[in-house]
Amino acid sequence: MSPTGGVLTALPALPRTADATEPPVTLPRDPAREAAQRELSKGMYHEHDPGLLQRALNAFWDWLGKLFDSASSATPGGTVGLAVVAVAVLAVLGALWWRLGTPRREPTSSTALFDDRPRSAAEHRTAAEAHAAQGHWNQAVQERMRAIVRSLEERTLLDVRPGRTADEAAAEAGRTLPAHADRLRAAARDFDDVTYGGRRTTDQAYHRIAELDRDLERAKPRPPSTSHSTAPHTHQGAAE
Repeated sequence: MSPTGGVLTALPALPRTADATEPPVTLPRDPAREAAQRELSKGMYHEHDPGLLQRALNAFWDWLGKLFDSASSATPGGTVGLAVVAVAVLAVLGALWWRLGTPRREPTSSTALFDDRPRSAAEHRTAAEAHAAQGHWNQAVQERMRAIVRSLEERTLLDVRPGRTADEAAAEAGRTLPAHADRLRAAARDFDDVTYGGRRTTDQAYHRIAELDRDLERAKPRPPSTSHSTAPHTHQGAAE
């Protein structure tokens, strides 16, 4: 019999195993993690993973989306305000491109005017006309400018000098034919634009150079400057 006023306290029951002789199975944390990683690294778990390119594209679009969100939060009006600013910038760039065109090169070229075997002015003219007939205006302008320079060399208005550029030829010929100096410089610029500047020219540019070529054939060079000496005049008074 229990003591008077005492409280009986039940002791917790001990867990029982299926077999008291077998110890419980435990696995340390690190080996368990390594075992899971080895299992998940098997190819059967990655058959449908995106490729390297797809992962790179996904990362790029995620970055672009975050950038757009940051910009829209910093722009008055949010996303709508950012879109308006982007449209305005594109409109300004389009207007500048339409107004100024492709950036022009400086008029000075560093490559020789003639880049193949020596040909006569007549041969260059024939090549220019053949290109013009096919609408190849860039090549037509190049060949007609070469015809001009070769013709001036054949007439000994320019000395034959390998490596001469179109700008050098125009400057030298302009001193001999000053009435055509401006048109020669313009023709050299057209040649440089299509040869070194990557621009596309038009039939008007070719016809201007062809007309210059015809005018230069009839042009007469400026005579060399001569110095005139003035002899002193003696004034003899009337004999009385």
